[in-house]
Amino acid sequence: MAGAGTGKDTGRDLFDAAVKAMDNAHAPYSGFPVGAALRTSNGTIHAGGNVENAAYPEGWCAETTAIAHMVAAGERTIVEVAVVAQKMARITPCGGCRQRLKEFGSPETRIHLCDETGVVETVTLGDLLPMAFDMEER
Repeated sequence: MAGAGTGKDTGRDLFDAAVKAMDNAHAPYSGFPVGAALRTSNGTIHAGGNVENAAYPEGWCAETTAIAHMVAAGERTIVEVAVVAQKMARITPCGGCRQRLKEFGSPETRIHLCDETGVVETVTLGDLLPMAFDMEER
């Protein structure tokens, strides 16, 4: 996977927001809390944690929660995202979330992969989802 840059200081505010969201995640079934935070084109940060449900798989991912907060706030453009998991360093968004991020981002949208200390690698959404489904390319 090609990197778009690395560095612990890049995306620190997103990392901090993702950790806070992860700490509030509702993951009693998997025991795998995840947090995500995204920055919109106007600089606003929206964050969310995964929310599980006993009627598995009716829960939703951290990225989905952050996107829902963004949409509820009336925003539609994601420029960068940080994702962190308590039990897995450098977690990437799942396939469904990659497509959800594509709905509001672009191939150049930066995705910061984190461990417990901060950002350890930054890739682009295009790196993670090179042949995204796009309704405009019909």
